[in-house]
Amino acid sequence: MSTSDARPLAIAITTGEPAGVGPELTAAALRQARERWPSAHFTVFGDRALLEARAGAGWQESHGAVEIEHHALAVPAEPGKLNAANGRYVLGLLDAAIDGAVSGRFDAIVTAPLQKSTINDAGVPFTGHTEYLAERTNTPRVVMMLAGSSERPLRVALATTHLPLKDVSAALTIDGLVETLTIIDHDLRAHFGLSAPRILVTGLNPHAGENGYLGREEIDVITPALERARTLGIDAPGPYPADTLFQPRYLQDADCVLAMFHDQGLPVLKYATFGEGINVTLGLPIIRTSVDHGTALDLAGTGRADPGSMIAAIDAAVTMARHKRHTRAA
Repeated sequence: MSTSDARPLAIAITTGEPAGVGPELTAAALRQARERWPSAHFTVFGDRALLEARAGAGWQESHGAVEIEHHALAVPAEPGKLNAANGRYVLGLLDAAIDGAVSGRFDAIVTAPLQKSTINDAGVPFTGHTEYLAERTNTPRVVMMLAGSSERPLRVALATTHLPLKDVSAALTIDGLVETLTIIDHDLRAHFGLSAPRILVTGLNPHAGENGYLGREEIDVITPALERARTLGIDAPGPYPADTLFQPRYLQDADCVLAMFHDQGLPVLKYATFGEGINVTLGLPIIRTSVDHGTALDLAGTGRADPGSMIAAIDAAVTMARHKRHTRAA
């Protein structure tokens, strides 16, 4: 093992929307993360005064165990009250963490939730973390995957992400689905330690198209893509009707489900794992995990926000970084 491989894992954490729960969840999660991963080094990106104000009792105990990279708010942030003046501040945190990961300073990034509207209102077109990470790292295709905790390891990846439903069919292509399956297969091996991933694939239409009576996407696009993926050594059976696929008798032998669109697969996963789940961006040259929820403006500053998903995201980032390091060293 080289000297660089022997160094402690370095994890960057962005605190997200300052009016939301991100700053306080970061502080709460780090109290546990330091105990769970004593050899890892955590760098928090955010406004130092904001973190001190939102952290609550006990922050001082973990404060000295992590590094805070201070980025000043444009204007003071009030819990639950969005301010477009801080939109570029939020992007600045993300940019700094991405640059650090690309340069090798960090082994992984964990992102607290941000508010898309604040960034757009600041004059910066912004669709979401996933798309922005792809653009900033010059990655032509990435895959959004949500996953449960280690005790509830259901994983759901998406063939399309933040698209209007009317645009989904046109966005599905044979080449695109094969690339998506290739990314999932590769990253499940490299970052999750799975030697032979099994990926179950949904259809797009009700009853997976009913042999063409309810749509031809399964016949014309999805099935040919799966046939090609299998020639590449990818275990990807389907397409299955989405309304019956999410049952234990199917999922017990699966490592991931690939759903065709956002609200086809994620409601099931969030029902099963919400508060413990994470969001992972596959296909990037860097590792990125996040929480499975939004900014929860109504809970910001109340001390009632549950840090479970943030803790799980940190756990996953460290675990994935370890797998990547071991795979690279092998």
